[in-house]
Amino acid sequence: MQRSPSAATVSCEELEPVRYMALGASLYLPATRLDLAGILDQETLPGLRSAIVCTEDAVHHRDLPAALANLRKTLPRLGPGSLRRFIRPRNPAVLGEIVRFDGVENIDGVVLPKVDEESLLHFAEAAARAPHLLLMPTIETGIVFSRRRLETLTDRLHELDNPIFCLRIGGNDILHLLGLKRPKHLTLYDTPLRTIINDLITIFRPAGFELSSPVFEHIDSPQTLREEVKLDLVHGLWSKTAIHPTQVATIEDAYRVSRDDHDLAREILAADAPAVFLSHGQMVEPTTHSRWALRILERAAIYGIS
Repeated sequence: MQRSPSAATVSCEELEPVRYMALGASLYLPATRLDLAGILDQETLPGLRSAIVCTEDAVHHRDLPAALANLRKTLPRLGPGSLRRFIRPRNPAVLGEIVRFDGVENIDGVVLPKVDEESLLHFAEAAARAPHLLLMPTIETGIVFSRRRLETLTDRLHELDNPIFCLRIGGNDILHLLGLKRPKHLTLYDTPLRTIINDLITIFRPAGFELSSPVFEHIDSPQTLREEVKLDLVHGLWSKTAIHPTQVATIEDAYRVSRDDHDLAREILAADAPAVFLSHGQMVEPTTHSRWALRILERAAIYGIS
């Protein structure tokens, strides 16, 4: 039975939002930048959806005091806006300083670097002083090679006071552990990261945690970036880290939904959809495809239809 898109009755407004899907391309910014306020107030890059101000790998140890001083000056100056603002503290002690800054209420959350089952507890203790902060723990240490440790981490994530926004995958740090660096002409799925990412998905997604995609560190290979983002979507990964503003549009253009997928999603979620039907040359079962369809309509509401 071939169905028409006009049979769909579910609107995007009726969807339960997938919170982290709206993060889009998260632009990394060293906390030493003197133009932080302009970027975080959407004056410099008005179309940016999310930004992560880094005091860890992007800041040399000797520059950490200047980076924190810059944050201390910037946070109280920030006004309301649609940009999601996150800070990446260097370690739990630095997070303990940041949560005491005036203006910390003007940021949405923190990205926790190099999280494992032990460091998570120290980060959580510091973050609990600012209960509004959303947490984005980054999985990028040797814990990725142990399913037992990852399952322990999963249990501890469920015990935190601050809400988990999503988990980030630190691709470069994981490759570093293996003594590797990804060439610019290959996607991360052409490297050993593919196996590790599959493991992280099958452990954390059933436990209720979303995951974001690792950075693509080459700014002069947009075609490979486009290919990688397509594969990110196949794996259900969102909010790819961007290291340069030119990457943002490339990433978010790939998040646009095709007209065929949009029409199919509406058919699947239609109130009168049969249990099984044929559409766009494929067998469709709303009971098994409804979660996919919800995500497609959420994507279309945020990024549009191509």
